[in-house]
Amino acid sequence: MTGHDLDQMLSVLKTELPHLFERDISYHIYTNDISFKDPVNTFRGKFNYRIIFWTLRFHGKLFFTQLSFDLHEVRQTAVDEIRAEWTVRGTLRLPWRPQILFNGFSIYRLNEQRLIFEHIDSWDRPPMEILRQFFQRPGTDASASSKALH
Repeated sequence: MTGHDLDQMLSVLKTELPHLFERDISYHIYTNDISFKDPVNTFRGKFNYRIIFWTLRFHGKLFFTQLSFDLHEVRQTAVDEIRAEWTVRGTLRLPWRPQILFNGFSIYRLNEQRLIFEHIDSWDRPPMEILRQFFQRPGTDASASSKALH
């Protein structure tokens, strides 16, 4: 499908992103050679894009008792750009039930056919700081958990 209406694309993102850990998203709004980049991954191609979402759901069910993608806002920021702001939060499947939390935003760039050809995620903290949350015990702060890892 080509020539997407921007309102339709915004609607798809607003409807589907909050459930990305529970069910698959629609891929008709993306180009076949979509480029994806976040602080730990960089790749190209719709097949790889589908795999990253499958991996998020698989690992979400395997490692978390609760995991959510809280979508705060989706808006057009330029003629060829959409920005989504979000928070990921969850409870890890460990005896001390550590919580994970980080904020971020996604930039989606559109081509002339109004399909998304680029998706770039930015996080509010480095990946290692997010990973440290896995080892945080109740009653400790992140800096204490960080020192315990060194």
